[in-house]
Amino acid sequence: MAVEVEIWTDINCPFCYLGKRRFEEALEAFPHRDSVRVVHRSFELDPTLAKDHSDAVVPHIAEKYGISEAQAAANERGIAAQAEAVGLTYRTEGRDFGNSFDMHRLLHHALELGRQDAMIDALYAANFASEQPLFGDAERLVRVAVEAGFDEAGVRAVLDDPTAYADAVRADEAEAARLGARGVPFFVLDRKYGVSGAQPPEVFTQALEQAWSDHAPELEIVGGADACGPDGCAVPERN
Repeated sequence: MAVEVEIWTDINCPFCYLGKRRFEEALEAFPHRDSVRVVHRSFELDPTLAKDHSDAVVPHIAEKYGISEAQAAANERGIAAQAEAVGLTYRTEGRDFGNSFDMHRLLHHALELGRQDAMIDALYAANFASEQPLFGDAERLVRVAVEAGFDEAGVRAVLDDPTAYADAVRADEAEAARLGARGVPFFVLDRKYGVSGAQPPEVFTQALEQAWSDHAPELEIVGGADACGPDGCAVPERN
């Protein structure tokens, strides 16, 4: 018996970074955690960006939401405080954003290798915790994957072939739309329960418990006839 948790994310998304850690906190305390399978699915926040796009985050946030750069920088500091509270490093200055399609293709490559968690953690760390820009630089992406223990030739083979895992990424995005995901992170448990956003760990705990209970429903006991138990069998009365 196992529970499958699918997590739709984008490497550009700071709340995906936070949400993964909060979910992991809930999972670590879950009594049946060894029976939970986690799969990371693809969701591009802006699939229209050019492949080599890289730009500063704070001006982008200011323009997108119609706020000042000072307000955008303050928002970044607020997210950094939330990250620090769960033990994550979050740089508020110098980060970039861009097209994440190749990163999603690498996540599908890692899924085939059974090492998806290592890949997504490396990508998150490179984006949110590193001083170096991440987007629009294929060589930087190769270095991130290799430093996480992935074979360089295998990583380059994926990045050099634009069709590799492209259909898998598009299928994930189509499925997200079908399930009604309008943003990320988006968690789906056994295709029955959804959790949207970087919720507190107790929300994920509740969802895990609900999904698990569905696998082991309570039985309604009827009857009361003679039966055998740990203490033996009832002895029928003689007339």
